[in-house]
Parts: sequence; C-alpha cells; structure tokens
Amino acid sequence: MPSRNDAPHGAPGDAAARGGGPYAIELRGVRQAYRDRTVLGPIDLAIEPGEFVTVVGPSGCGKSTLLRLIAGFTRPSAGSVAVSGRPVTGPGPDRGVVFQQPRLFPWLSVAANVGFGLRGLPRAARRARVAELLELTGLSDAARLRPYELSGGMRQRAAIARALATRPRVLLMDEPFAALDAFTRERMQDELRRLWRSTGTTVVFITHDVDEAVYLGTRAIALSGGPGRVIHDERSDLPSLPHPRGDARFGAARERLAAVIRSAAAPGRGPASAEERAAHLVGDPGLG
Repeated sequence: MPSRNDAPHGAPGDAAARGGGPYAIELRGVRQAYRDRTVLGPIDLAIEPGEFVTVVGPSGCGKSTLLRLIAGFTRPSAGSVAVSGRPVTGPGPDRGVVFQQPRLFPWLSVAANVGFGLRGLPRAARRARVAELLELTGLSDAARLRPYELSGGMRQRAAIARALATRPRVLLMDEPFAALDAFTRERMQDELRRLWRSTGTTVVFITHDVDEAVYLGTRAIALSGGPGRVIHDERSDLPSLPHPRGDARFGAARERLAAVIRSAAAPGRGPASAEERAAHLVGDPGLG
C-alpha cells in the first residue's frame, strides 16, 4: 500500500498535517559520496515509531552506508538525518547498533559486556537492568561466561542485549545473522521478532536475504545498484502472524522482492522509473 500521505517511500511530511509526533527516523535529500563517486542517494525516507524496516539490495548499493548515516558514524555529503525529530550529528544513546560480528569484549563476562554502556548508573540500577536484559534474551544462565564460551547465536544475543541496554528508541542491525548457520539463523529471527514485540523499539535491519527481509519486516525496502536509491517500499502484516512462512502471501511477497533485487542487480540497470516505483509501492493488496 502507498506510504503515509501517499508520498513515495514514506517521504518526510509535516507532523501536524499527519496528526502525529516526529518520525522515528527521517532522511531528507540524503546523498553520500566518496571523492567523486556517489554511493547512495538521493534518498527521502520516513520511518514511523515501532516499525521494523528491512533493507535489501545488491552488493555495493549502500545498505550499510545508510545504516551508518542513521547511527551517526558518517555525516551525509548532502541532506539531513533526524531521529525523533532531532538532527543526527554523531552517535548517541537513542540508537543501538548491532553488527554482523558481535564485537564483544573477550575479557569481560556476558553480564559485564551487556552492562558496559551503563557505567554511569548506580550499581544497583545497573545490575537490575543487566538482569532484565539477560532474562529478556535468555542469557541469565550465561551471565558469568566469557564470549569464547558461547555459541554464535548466544554471542549475537549478548550483542543485542548490550545494544538495548540504554533503552534506545532505534535499533540498527547490519546483517547480524549473516555468519550463523541456517538453523541458528532461523531461531535468532524468531528471538528478534519476540524482542521487537516486547520492546516496541523501531528497528532498521540490513540483510542480503530476501526470505529474512520478508519474514521480519513490517516494511521491506529495496535499494537499486549504486548509487543506492529506494526502488521498492512495501508494508506487510506478515510479522504479526504466528507462522508467517505458512501464509500463502509470504511466497508472493518474497517473489516480488526477489524480482526487484534481480532487476536492480542486472548489468546496465538504472534507477527505477516513476511507474515502476508506484507499482512496487502498491504491491499486493492482500498484504494490507
């Protein structure tokens, strides 16, 4: 279905006009270039609070660059990025980041890793928050273990718990399950769905996996080959279902997204036409 206000790709709009507060994430005219090469943009994108947005596209299309811009690790060459109505000028506690590799401190226990960003809190409050997060991520029994003693899935759960420690409004995830085996990956997808429902955090999830993008996202966005631009933006209610993969609409949504990626990766493929973008925004009426 079309984005709010019938603006393409959830384009930024006036908060009063749409009857709500600021967007969780808002990009206006964002472009990123390195030397004389544009790798991303221009992009206009607005994400509502509580959305789970998956981002897919061919290698080198700027998916990770988009995430770094929202995280504040990189400043855009042009345009602006805002989180909860505030301009992004650098990293901040309102945004948690989970990378492909867990990046845990090997000399610290799981509990110490999770609580690393809470060192400014009183000890009792810090311990209570860490215990809450370990319970939430199913790691209570592993609190005293070191990262090398954990499985890949447990290490990634610890990284997610650490990212959630400061109660961020936005959780940014850069292919966090890419290095996991297929069985562990599916289990972690289910764990993440549960965590998202329980916290209500806005999530931006970068992935190369079309199946994963459809399974997790209340909204799936595809970028064109570099420079990356939004060529597909489709909302879905599949993540609200107990078993999305068993729903007939799952396969249809997956094939639509896969077709977009194949087209975007084709040699000589330029940005999508206005007609193509409109068609992808409309998508399947059955997806709501």
